[in-house]
Amino acid sequence: MLIDTYGRVATDLRVSLTDRCNLRCTYCMPEEGLQWLAKPDLLTDDEIVRLIDIAVTRLGITEVRFTGGEPLLRPGLVGIVERVAALEPRPRMSLTTNGIGLKRTATALKAAGLDRVNVSLDTLRPDVFKTLTRRDRHKDVIEGLEAARDVGLTPVKVNSVLMPGLNADEAPDLLAWAVEHDYELRFIEQMPLDAQHGWKREGMVTAGDILAALRTRFELSEEGADERGSAPAERWLVDGGPHRVGVIASVTRPFCSACDRTRLTADGQVRTCLFATEETDLRAALRSDAPDEEIARIWRLAMWGKKAGSGLDDPSFLQPERPMSAIGG
Repeated sequence: MLIDTYGRVATDLRVSLTDRCNLRCTYCMPEEGLQWLAKPDLLTDDEIVRLIDIAVTRLGITEVRFTGGEPLLRPGLVGIVERVAALEPRPRMSLTTNGIGLKRTATALKAAGLDRVNVSLDTLRPDVFKTLTRRDRHKDVIEGLEAARDVGLTPVKVNSVLMPGLNADEAPDLLAWAVEHDYELRFIEQMPLDAQHGWKREGMVTAGDILAALRTRFELSEEGADERGSAPAERWLVDGGPHRVGVIASVTRPFCSACDRTRLTADGQVRTCLFATEETDLRAALRSDAPDEEIARIWRLAMWGKKAGSGLDDPSFLQPERPMSAIGG
């Protein structure tokens, strides 16, 4: 079991498979100049599967989310999913992706055992997409979403970040589109995870702003705390249901007291929080032939030291030195 001093138990493991990405989203990384991890520093496929095996069989993990960077860039992704699906007990598996390449890989991922996907899409307008991501790939993301839905990687969740002056006016249009195509839309408040440290609290579109905009076109009824559990998104029924919309308000409505996540970076570091400034090295233990129980002990010790909150409500908050692409969203 992975328990901390506040009684929270981690059952959800986020695994970053690579720090590389084929987009350059303005709220995540600069257009150029990032130093990528060297290949020897990355965990191998075997090392990733071994750590997930330890987490599932010895530490009580029941859900595994593959992230990046962009996880579809990992050459061994399908094989990793297939091997994790064979574990006993079998964890539920999901993937967070920008959707580029999903049209090509959705069928193989479903066959390997992946349960569902989260796809990032911040705008319905190709020109705004190009401005936000610095790449002209909007059509690829739309086609990837359709492929995921068609092969049964459901519920397909769409993650959207609204930025002032770019797409802040799109909340109602995004929700109408998601309802039409049977996707579950989740808005995420912009978080301080950009490598260039350009985030400013006073410039962000808040959960309150988003809900106010949605209510100009839809009737929203709150799902309730019992339904939410430890999920990061507060959810509302749209016009009485069955469709839902979620808001992840990490900044203005933090949910740290119910957090059930632990994170593994692409180079084998445990992070107890997305905003943590400290990491615990599991790669060194793996490569020094430590037994599984020793690796589990190191992991338990790291989680025992998890802080009460993210620190976002502290005016002196320090952004992580590594960008989101290296940590895993």
